[in-house]
Amino acid sequence: MATQTLRTSNARVHIYRDADELALKAARRFARLADQYIVGCGRFTVALSGGSTPRAMFSLLAEHPFADTVPWSSIYFFWGDERCVQPGHPDSNYRMANETLLAKVPVPAQNIFRIPAETPEPERAAKEYAETLNKFFSTGPGASRTGTSPLSNFPRFDLVFLGMGPDGHTASLFPHSAALQASDQIVVANYVEKFTAHRITLTAATINNARNVTFLAAGEDKAEVLKNVLEGPYQPDLYPSQMIHPSNGTLLWMVDAGAARLLSNVP
Repeated sequence: MATQTLRTSNARVHIYRDADELALKAARRFARLADQYIVGCGRFTVALSGGSTPRAMFSLLAEHPFADTVPWSSIYFFWGDERCVQPGHPDSNYRMANETLLAKVPVPAQNIFRIPAETPEPERAAKEYAETLNKFFSTGPGASRTGTSPLSNFPRFDLVFLGMGPDGHTASLFPHSAALQASDQIVVANYVEKFTAHRITLTAATINNARNVTFLAAGEDKAEVLKNVLEGPYQPDLYPSQMIHPSNGTLLWMVDAGAARLLSNVP
């Protein structure tokens, strides 16, 4: 199956043969955008996600040719969401990215901004991360708040990677959760009923302020919800991924053939 491109009302959809090809193309997109923004702005800011497809992408980025050619010293890493666990916990999104990528490439430690999700009070952790983002994005080379951001009081990432769960959630914006109403906040502690636990997450408003947002979705278990998100009626409380539509940026879905099997115009 050759790579296909579909267009929905507000997004491009690239369809790949399988999860391996998807991970490779995602790694190439990361490297290409990094070069573009570092040449143009002096730095590249990216928010990472958890999940099996990002894990595969991170592993590829840690190998030749990416490990040798990507300008790692000018890339700044953040996270879209995090579980309320210690950074060394097996469920930590930071741990996964660190073990598969960050510890294997020459990224300066000061370029890594993990969410302090081990803080005992989740609301405090969210506040601290929002303050970290505010400070970073209002100072330094390529500062991208004042005057350049559609929402100038929000950080403006160059790239946000997202996944999508079989229930339509993205980052830690879960169906029917309070974070879906947080339109004036940067980061929130979102209580997720199905896990009886909090997650720390960027809000949809923050994600939508990015220059580029890229969803990675693979597997036949995503097919029905992907069709509903992209082609169904707008029901963001049921499918939070529908809330993602950058106000002045690109939205790209990178999916494999299994996830795309129910989409219209796919043979």
